[in-house]
Amino acid sequence: MSQIINLRTARKQTARAKGRQMADANAAKHGRSKAERSLQDARTAKARAELDAHRRDPDT
Repeated sequence: MSQIINLRTARKQTARAKGRQMADANAAKHGRSKAERSLQDARTAKARAELDAHRRDPDT
């Protein structure tokens, strides 16, 4: 005997799976890894700190 399947739940599961597949494809195409993002943030912070260190008037 076959199992009873709730069609609404099956449709939602199919839609979630399709959404995850699209998200994975977009992440592979456009995304950066966490290490790359943190490296970029660190470089930006260092550049900002070096620029601020060369200010003539530290009050502004």
